[in-house]
Amino acid sequence: MAVEITLNGETRRLDSALSVRSLLESLGLDPAKIAVERNLEIVPRSTYGDVALAQGDRLEIVHFIGGGNAPPTSELSVPRADKPFVLAGKTYTSRLIIGTGKYKTYADNAAALEASGAEIVTVAVRRVNLTDRSQPMLVDFIDPKKVTYLPNTAGCFTGEEAVRTLRLAREAGGWSLVKLEVLGEKKLLYPDMIETLRATEMLSKDGFQVMVYCSDDPLMAKRLEDVGAVAIMPLAAPIGSGMGMQATVNIRMIIEDAKVPIVVDAGIGTASDAAVAMELGCDAVLTNTAIAHAKDPVKMAGAMKLAVEAGRMAWLAGRMPKKAYADPSSPLTGLI
Repeated sequence: MAVEITLNGETRRLDSALSVRSLLESLGLDPAKIAVERNLEIVPRSTYGDVALAQGDRLEIVHFIGGGNAPPTSELSVPRADKPFVLAGKTYTSRLIIGTGKYKTYADNAAALEASGAEIVTVAVRRVNLTDRSQPMLVDFIDPKKVTYLPNTAGCFTGEEAVRTLRLAREAGGWSLVKLEVLGEKKLLYPDMIETLRATEMLSKDGFQVMVYCSDDPLMAKRLEDVGAVAIMPLAAPIGSGMGMQATVNIRMIIEDAKVPIVVDAGIGTASDAAVAMELGCDAVLTNTAIAHAKDPVKMAGAMKLAVEAGRMAWLAGRMPKKAYADPSSPLTGLI
């Protein structure tokens, strides 16, 4: 009588109810070199001839192999496509985003923005100064009609605080593209990822396009994407530290698995840090303190612009492989 079994994940029809040993012989397998599991239970090798296969049995036959897979064809042989930088349906030419905090004046901020070529600036939401109406306002120096304002939730420590802040921002300027950051505590300014994940889901359901500041955890980055984040913004190092790229391995893994833009955020200290981020394959870089606290913010903004462009071009070009020893540029044959 014919029976149908599942063998190593595939359905197979047997003309008769064979024993495990008979099945192995029909497959040309040496019982001494394999192990058999039947319906999630190990079949001892000594019983192969006695165990008859029945309708619906699930078998796994395994053996030893060398670890890992053969390396794929080198990426150097496959040109990388220069895909545009798109956020929430809008395409941006510049891959540099700058902040608007820590500058001495709004005029300095505006000058740095012009030098950077950035098309997006992050802005905080704060109470209006009702006691001194002569105080300048950011919109008088950086026109939100010419530059994309990216409201953020700097200073928020719960999901509810973040949602409330961004609803006010949407009411004030109509912005739905926002930057979410929910911090764990004031010393490290490290993201509270549980609250961040919860707030991302709440904001996405409320119609926001959420760019999310997060840790460099690839698994958490994927969860943020799954609940609706339009961009993932892993930190390079603690906020305002200027330590540069400290998590290149994790950020590279985030990039490889993401279907949304990856924007390195926090910890950038100088132009070379921005170039490293872009050489990893990041879609953009966000920096604030590195420009605002430079001795010459305008020059640093210009340097950041060039670094982001150079890093992107280097990533597209594909760097040479690293080698353990020297390799002469000129051939050693035909020497005089």
